[in-house]
Amino acid sequence: MILDALGVGILGTSTEVFHKVSEYSKIYSSKISSTVWGQSDFRLPPTYAAFVNGVAIHSMDFDDTWHPATHPSGAVLPVLMALSEDLLPSPKFSGFDLLLAFNVGVEVQGRLMHFSKEANNIPKRFHPPSIVGTLGSAAAASKFLGLSRTKCQEALAIAVSLAGAPMANAATQTKPLHMGNAARHGLEAAFLAMLGLQGNGRVLDMKTGLGAFYANYSPKVLPNLDSHTWLLDQQDVAFKRFPAHLTTHWVADAAASMRKHLVSDRALLPIDHIERIVLRIPDVPYINRPLPDSEHEARHSLQYVACAALLDGGITVPSFHECQINRPQVKELLNKVELQHPQDNLPSFDTLYCEISVTLNDGVTFTERSDTFYGHWRKPLSQKDLKEKFRANTSGLLSPDTVERLIEMVENLEDLEDCSVLNRFLKGRSPPEVVTQPIPQLTVTSYNP
Repeated sequence: MILDALGVGILGTSTEVFHKVSEYSKIYSSKISSTVWGQSDFRLPPTYAAFVNGVAIHSMDFDDTWHPATHPSGAVLPVLMALSEDLLPSPKFSGFDLLLAFNVGVEVQGRLMHFSKEANNIPKRFHPPSIVGTLGSAAAASKFLGLSRTKCQEALAIAVSLAGAPMANAATQTKPLHMGNAARHGLEAAFLAMLGLQGNGRVLDMKTGLGAFYANYSPKVLPNLDSHTWLLDQQDVAFKRFPAHLTTHWVADAAASMRKHLVSDRALLPIDHIERIVLRIPDVPYINRPLPDSEHEARHSLQYVACAALLDGGITVPSFHECQINRPQVKELLNKVELQHPQDNLPSFDTLYCEISVTLNDGVTFTERSDTFYGHWRKPLSQKDLKEKFRANTSGLLSPDTVERLIEMVENLEDLEDCSVLNRFLKGRSPPEVVTQPIPQLTVTSYNP
């Protein structure tokens, strides 16, 4: 097997496809590099900069969410930011160029998801950003780089073969890689298409193409972008107030409302008086985590978010720190939670609700319900609150002046002559020390079985 694989590999170096991917791979040995956000002295080749910045966007499940269900921005923005930094001998990319390509990347994701009834529900098999995000990344890069219609088709065809990640890795450290890979693979697909790599031009029309990821896949002709209403004109996205799965935001709202029945002002929650907590939510197995033991599981635990909101009156970024997850009061409350799945409560971000009932030892039961949380597209965050979220998220790495400058530039993005200047403000100060497990050194030692 080894001898055969070596032989066919040597022979394969004479093929056209080997030559094309070799030409593409030379980018890694070139002097081209892109900014890694929050790192003052660290740069990477553009596809890997897109990868790590994409991972950063989804690392806390704090990024925007759309319907049909996906996270649209994280797969697209890192690609365009990486491409803006003098990658090609062409004129500077303007803020308008970036804005238009970003919208194209988002639009493609939405259009593709509207081709499947399955995509209307919270996913069960594949994580959507790893699929439509990869296609959106390829489309955005193609638009930004000015690829022809044919080359764009090739990029999308290549991207389909680089797409997909199973839901089994939800609530683990691996899930954010889905977003990073979507950004990276879409950009790679565009680069490979530019070099002449070919795929099936009808891959989006076929059940054995993109239809392999979705049941009930029924593609339609995409309208001309100059003559139709963009999807973002018809429906906004949801912006999260705390870093966790979107469904938990309904739970947090209902639990915070419930707390006023149980305590006054900032008094401690009388845990001993609570006999039973019932959550009536859709049946979504991967966010049914009765006893989460990590931050990533807690972000995907309806039970944990309900208990933390009851205890604290709300959910914040520190709510998912290990010391908060392991509080004895949380453990005690978690053991009192049960889930119910009403038949009318469908697993769709557009229609789901959360109802919480708390029964006390004396038999009294209180019930609260959330149909739409603040931040959902039906009740969007105000521009003021969106800016405050940005300030809070960036204050640890960026100076106050830099934060305000970024807000101003993004608000007037269409007037920015050179969008690469955004990257200068994203490098940040020297980051705080992060305690991690040491990476083991790989060494070769003698082994005598």
